[in-house]
Amino acid sequence: MTTLVIHTPSSKVAQEAKRSFEKTLESKIGDEYAIYQNLLPRLSPGCRVVVLDKDQGKRAEGTLVKLERGSKTENGIQRYNVHIADLKRVEYKPEALNRCGIAVF
Repeated sequence: MTTLVIHTPSSKVAQEAKRSFEKTLESKIGDEYAIYQNLLPRLSPGCRVVVLDKDQGKRAEGTLVKLERGSKTENGIQRYNVHIADLKRVEYKPEALNRCGIAVF
């Protein structure tokens, strides 16, 4: 089963007005994640989603509902809002992330 990992670093909340780990848990939407085109075919509704805050050692897991197109990065990478069902806190375990703050495995 494919897993999408998204990072909600607490250090970016104040600096860049990003959605916090707690707000992501509450809204069940990961806000504007840059996902490379070559990774999209691996992501479909029902795959696992992991939400991390590596700064504070927090982790939650749920199920992907949908990816909703957002803006593009300065480099032209499409951003997506990640809609998540059944999102629940679990014990923290780190994951390796790409430069966009995500991982797919």
